[in-house]
Amino acid sequence: MRKIPATMVTQHPDHASSPYWHDKPFITTKHEPFELYSSFKDLGATEYKWDWEGKLVDEAVIDRIFSTYYEYFKTREIGRDHFLTFRLPNPKVETEFRLGRAFMSIIAASGLAKHLGFHTPPLFEVILPMTESADEMIAIQDAFAELSSLNHPLLKQEDGIHHIELIPLFEDIQTIANSDKILKKYLSLHKEHFNFLPGYIRPYVARSDPALNAGIVPTVLSIKIALSKYKKLEKRSGVKMFPIIGAAALPFRGGLRPDKIERFMNEYKGIRTTTIQSAFRYDFDKKTVQNAINRLESDLAKYKAVSINMDDEIEILSIMKLFEKFYKKTIEQIADLVNEVAKHVPKRRERVQHVGLFGYSRGVGRVKLPRAIGFTAALYSIGIPPEVIGTGRGLQQIRNSKKLRVLEKYYINIAHDLVEAMKYANIPLIEEMTKTVPGVVDILKDIEYIKEYLNHKKIFTKEKHIKHQEISRKIFEEIKSNKSPEGLIEKAGRMRRSMG
Repeated sequence: MRKIPATMVTQHPDHASSPYWHDKPFITTKHEPFELYSSFKDLGATEYKWDWEGKLVDEAVIDRIFSTYYEYFKTREIGRDHFLTFRLPNPKVETEFRLGRAFMSIIAASGLAKHLGFHTPPLFEVILPMTESADEMIAIQDAFAELSSLNHPLLKQEDGIHHIELIPLFEDIQTIANSDKILKKYLSLHKEHFNFLPGYIRPYVARSDPALNAGIVPTVLSIKIALSKYKKLEKRSGVKMFPIIGAAALPFRGGLRPDKIERFMNEYKGIRTTTIQSAFRYDFDKKTVQNAINRLESDLAKYKAVSINMDDEIEILSIMKLFEKFYKKTIEQIADLVNEVAKHVPKRRERVQHVGLFGYSRGVGRVKLPRAIGFTAALYSIGIPPEVIGTGRGLQQIRNSKKLRVLEKYYINIAHDLVEAMKYANIPLIEEMTKTVPGVVDILKDIEYIKEYLNHKKIFTKEKHIKHQEISRKIFEEIKSNKSPEGLIEKAGRMRRSMG
């Protein structure tokens, strides 16, 4: 069995501060090979996600890191000690030629590694975003097998890689909660197509996009269902399951901070790999980051998934539906404001356009929204932590009931996450917004109900939280005056140690 990494460094652009190795926050494509090397050498991570989804990408990454950092990778080999994993462009929403280019990079890397006497193949797994069926998983593997079987003397790939391992990324709460069914069918199809079962599967549950689409509570609960089901599927099938989670720093996107590792590992028992996004790496002290990554690498696998019985699962599904309803109603009403603020969130990576030729946008109901980082940054920047939206009304609806006990049993950090989020709520500003922005009056209700749920416990705010509230007012005023508050948004992001 291959080594399973606990930490997967990603290129998610959620950092507010400059990287420890750079003099500015913006990271160009040409910096990413060094970032990969530094993540392994300086931080101690074991996997790096090379992102082809919706962004510009250096296609010659293996050539570049092998030539530039030859001495390092000669003894710490890609594919054996460290891992480089492509997140593919999904052909459902991005043009297919990008998928072919990613495949050719993998095939070329195999040949280069063999020529240099390195571990072969260096790249052997890919992530398929927005996975919704077993058929599309097999289709990706079939396409790779067909491309790699091309036979021509000039291609010289007869001894290269011919089968690619598939990591399915599940990105909405319904798909996540039912992803074991997709995996079960995938195992059957894999046996039928390739005449063998995979040695393991690394099912990947998103944490940010489902929160954007359904709210924080339904997202956390859907992942708990998935982790319980993966445990059962592993036992039935005999195929090892090593789940991945796409966690980030703010509670809305996962609550994974280098100074709160224990809380995260307790919440997401059963996860074997977590993403380490840019804010985690660059908005905290480097030594703290190194210690946190070391702790994850040594201890994450010790936390075993919690089994959920059928009665509790039924209650959880009804809770998810209730909270999602409240969340979506409000998001549809405030979408115009969110989009307006998000336009001014400073860029951190070279992304291609989100709609049209290369990419896509996200949406809730009838409205389009920014990607999760811009969405989260926009709301925090105007004093509305997205964690609270729909959550207060949901809690009010299930108070003093079995549903509340089930919620607290499986979302163990809910009170902590709400306290952390509420520190950034600018309540006077939100009260003013109720006069001009539809939907904000319900957010005010959420906040009042959350205060009741927390039993009116004191939410201790530090000086930085008070200053953050002051800046959020200035940002809103600049937006109303048709000015760009980009500098203020960046300043607020540094205060909360994450852009979004």
